[in-house]
Amino acid sequence: MQNAFSFRLILLVLLFGLSSAQLSSNFYSSSCPNLLSTIKTAVNSAVSNEARMGASLLRLHFHDCFVNGCDASVLLDDTANFTGEQNAGPNANSLRGLEVIDTIKSQVEKLCPATVSCADILSVAARDSVVALGGSSWTVVLGRRDSTTASTSAANSNLPGPDLNLTALITAFSNKGFTAKEMVALSGAHTIGKARCTTFRARLYNEANINASFATSLKAKCPSSGGNNNISPLDTVTPTTFDNNYFKNLLTQKGLLHSDQQLFSGGSTDSQVNAYSSNSAAFMKDFASAMVKMGNLSPLTGTNGQIRLNCGKTN
Repeated sequence: MQNAFSFRLILLVLLFGLSSAQLSSNFYSSSCPNLLSTIKTAVNSAVSNEARMGASLLRLHFHDCFVNGCDASVLLDDTANFTGEQNAGPNANSLRGLEVIDTIKSQVEKLCPATVSCADILSVAARDSVVALGGSSWTVVLGRRDSTTASTSAANSNLPGPDLNLTALITAFSNKGFTAKEMVALSGAHTIGKARCTTFRARLYNEANINASFATSLKAKCPSSGGNNNISPLDTVTPTTFDNNYFKNLLTQKGLLHSDQQLFSGGSTDSQVNAYSSNSAAFMKDFASAMVKMGNLSPLTGTNGQIRLNCGKTN
């Protein structure tokens, strides 16, 4: 009995080891040795041209991974016979950076034809975007493959919206295996980027837990009707620097989105927001760890999926 139990235990360890070892930091070290430097150069160029692009690429990766895993499904363009994720509610009129990924993909295809997945390019580009804007780095494990399908319904149901309350936010991230602390850390991505008026109008005109002068200044950009696509920085202090000012803003009720301010609204995450607002190093460390975990959400590996030759369509 003891031997049988030991055998099963060893078998489980071996199986787990095999599954977790499918992604590795040196996956392309021999098949495409210049991959990382190529992506970094392209991302730095794109962010240099427009700082907001760093936030857009980071968001693109997040919107990919939260919908059936990190499989580049978000990059698939709609066709006459196919409806993907790009026009789902959370993505319509707000998804950016697709052309940057396409540019990187074309460069990588010249270097290493039919070798590197779009999902891996997206994962590395997100990391390099954070670094380009002053944030911490992390090791991106590689070896993901690309999906041949996408899901509009999953994009609509899985991506947390700007109107969610704290309980719903915790649930949305918990459904993907994240703790409330990791949810707060990942929300710190809103220290960069911009949001459309339509996503924060209700907060401006209907909520009490918002700094009065902050609200007044925003109303000039976001009237009670019209101007839906007018944009405002998620962090008005240092909108193009990856830092911990997002959390400092929440302490003074200057969260742009309802979902932002929910993190500091008398609930269970107040203490974590306080901690990150006073300790940038802790935020950077936890954010990097949470991003590694996010990049591991249900990747396609081995013979599953494919290596798309064009990120916008299946082979």
